[in-house]
Amino acid sequence: MARLKEKYNKEIAGKLKEHFGITNPHAIPRLRKIVLNMGIGKALENKSRLDAGVEDLAAITGQRPIVTKARLSIAAFKLRAGNPIGVKVTLRRDMMYEFLDRLVSIALPRIRDFRGISPDAFDGHGNYTMGVSEQSVFPEVNVDKMEFTQGMDITFVISGNSDERSRELLREFGMPFER
Repeated sequence: MARLKEKYNKEIAGKLKEHFGITNPHAIPRLRKIVLNMGIGKALENKSRLDAGVEDLAAITGQRPIVTKARLSIAAFKLRAGNPIGVKVTLRRDMMYEFLDRLVSIALPRIRDFRGISPDAFDGHGNYTMGVSEQSVFPEVNVDKMEFTQGMDITFVISGNSDERSRELLREFGMPFER
């Protein structure tokens, strides 16, 4: 079992239940899924960028990403509906906890001049989205073979419908929020 999943079951759930006065065990906030998204706009000119993005995201998550396609045609961007423009992965269960553990303990501390992540990026329903400027902060990505740097969005989908409860859950998992 994943280390953070055990920590949630043994410690974090009890702390949150006590801190917020929750009586129903199903109302305790929990992590449902983590979605990683890489928008690769340059894939229109260079198809190898999309392949490199697929390889990098697969190495980071341990799961094969799906290629996302444009829904609309936008002439100003030379974009047609159906063109591949990104890749994404949805992590659940143990893979989700393993990724969160690597993100908090390895990847975020490797970011240069890191002061913490914004505590205000919640969407009003308890979900949190953060951006990473380049994929090279993850140790799974081979920097020597990397053709280009690409950022990604990481979304944490959390049950509970409360930003305050979700913030406390992520803080208990070790997420380094700015002070």
